[in-house]
Amino acid sequence: MPTRTRKRSQTAGLAPGTPVYVGENRGSPPLLGVISYDEARFEEKAAASVEEALGFRRPSGVTWINVEGVQDVGLIEELGRRFNLHPLIIEDVVNTAERPKVEDYGEYVFFVLKVFEADGRGRGGDVQQVSLVLGPDYVLSFEERKTKVFAAVEERIRKGKGRSRRMGADYLAYILIDAVVDSYFGTMEAVGEAIEAIEEELVLDPKREVLQRIHTLKREMIHFRRAIWPLRELINRLERLETPLVKSATDVYLRDLYDHTIQIIDSVETYRDVLSGMLETYLSSVSNRMNEVIKVLTIIATIFIPITFLVGLYGMNFKYMPEIGWKYGYPMTWGIIIVSVAFMLAYFRRKKWM
Repeated sequence: MPTRTRKRSQTAGLAPGTPVYVGENRGSPPLLGVISYDEARFEEKAAASVEEALGFRRPSGVTWINVEGVQDVGLIEELGRRFNLHPLIIEDVVNTAERPKVEDYGEYVFFVLKVFEADGRGRGGDVQQVSLVLGPDYVLSFEERKTKVFAAVEERIRKGKGRSRRMGADYLAYILIDAVVDSYFGTMEAVGEAIEAIEEELVLDPKREVLQRIHTLKREMIHFRRAIWPLRELINRLERLETPLVKSATDVYLRDLYDHTIQIIDSVETYRDVLSGMLETYLSSVSNRMNEVIKVLTIIATIFIPITFLVGLYGMNFKYMPEIGWKYGYPMTWGIIIVSVAFMLAYFRRKKWM
């Protein structure tokens, strides 16, 4: 089970804007990737330092600096100083327990998003934070660790497909956010397939392991909901921002992104309702199976009631019992037993109790 709770308490008591890494400790050093481009030019480089990364920034065009791994607070602070980022942004980048949000700082816009990495078993796998800073001619992205969520965007820019090379930094920020939102569709599809498999098992043979899987998926949906619901507010607020950083030509794409977010939210709510119904179905199935067992035991006990009475009556060992000395007493007793059992079985079948 992946770790979902980040120990945010370690930042308690510190002054606002104090950067403290909150997340899993990773031994691998962070990686700096730089992509600088315009409609006619494209450059890509894995930089060894912030200074080398800034060397690819050109007066014209767009520069995208991607940081894979935010555990090196010093590196993030240096990058923040070079782009004159607010200390609160640096704090939020290294604090991977932040809620998805958007903040307008005038000279740049800051985003916090959550990415789910599916584990192939219908679960969200692990959750990581992705932060974006949109400037006039640049975008800074901070990944908690390397993911494949931006791979398609990188490939589109390399090949110069579509509008990615013709439009500005605001469009780059949009397609990065869109890549995150699109990744949710894949996660929801994996969850949907897992739910369908559980539904089949519920119908055929509801076992205790199925109940555990239902509870696991319900916990997953709680994490999805916490990460996805704020996206609606984030994109809605981004559309209303009165900032020159987001051009009017990008507004139509933001509206489309908002629609995708609503679809994801609808899927999350639908799956939550389905899982709640599946839990009730499982409990009903178990209850029905228990009722069937109790019914069978009750029928068996009812059949043996007259037999038990009869053998108990003649097992009292009184000396003066008329039937004890009777020649046909034993066969008559068996006859009464067989007739009573046959009568009760016929009666139960007629009532459709068995």
